[in-house]
Amino acid sequence: MSMPNSAVLSRALPASRNGVLRDYLTLMKPGVMLLVLVTTAASMWVALGEAPHPWTLLVTLAGTMLAGGAAATLNHVLDRDMDAAMPRTSRRPIAAGRVHPGRATAFAVVLAMLSFALLYTQVNPLTAYIAAGGIAFYVGVYTAWLKRRTPQNIVIGGAAGAVGPLIGWAAATGRLDVAAVVMFLIVFFWTPPHFWALAIALRDEYAQAKVPMLPVVAGVDATLRQIYFYTWVTVAVTLAMAPLGVLSWVYTAAAVVLGVRYLRLTRGLMAETSDARARALYGYSIVYLFSLFAAMVLDVTVQQLAGHLLGRV
Repeated sequence: MSMPNSAVLSRALPASRNGVLRDYLTLMKPGVMLLVLVTTAASMWVALGEAPHPWTLLVTLAGTMLAGGAAATLNHVLDRDMDAAMPRTSRRPIAAGRVHPGRATAFAVVLAMLSFALLYTQVNPLTAYIAAGGIAFYVGVYTAWLKRRTPQNIVIGGAAGAVGPLIGWAAATGRLDVAAVVMFLIVFFWTPPHFWALAIALRDEYAQAKVPMLPVVAGVDATLRQIYFYTWVTVAVTLAMAPLGVLSWVYTAAAVVLGVRYLRLTRGLMAETSDARARALYGYSIVYLFSLFAAMVLDVTVQQLAGHLLGRV
């Protein structure tokens, strides 16, 4: 019997190792996590009225990333049967059998412990408790309880994905203020229309997996009315930042322009419903939220620069 070629082994082993690393990174849902990190960072800028200290920003984002990764991994574990039944998710690491649920659970526990320890010791206890609460809510309330039982799952469960501004504000100030709650509510009310737009395009897959998403249970027309309602609420809440005095006209102007575009796209989908338009609305909703929180950072930066210039006059 001939021995395996060493060159072949040297190529195969790194490829296999890279595949494992890629699977564990996938379990952490980096795309979703990026959104949470952006809202966390932006809230720190708004809370301080200036750029946060690099170390505080770094450890806060690292702790938030670890917490989000823990929650996402446990979501993969609990939803593995559902993921396997849907073409869009059937190739996920656990659903496809590449990662054992037990190992994924252990991985999630380690991430959660590291997150809590890092935030508690390097930032402050409040930040650590908020992040831990986000994990518990996402896994225990949304994934394990609501997702399979009610078409309103994403409405209530959206609170878990909205904790980024609370984490960032607590990390920057050691407390929570009204502005932090408003930023939380922006993401909270944005989540249903964002997710339901995709659910319309994927309603057949959700029906096949027996997930009671709103388009499956109530139909597309009822879902579109809910999307339009929650989009109006989202835009209204974004404008509620103006009276608080923490941001200026720069953010308010951006919120108005972005919100008008969001409402027009929603009306367009109601007038001419198609999967392509639903996916387009879903895509814009992501651009909308990223742009909105980027406008907050820009606003703070403009105010800070203006203050420096006026101070020199």
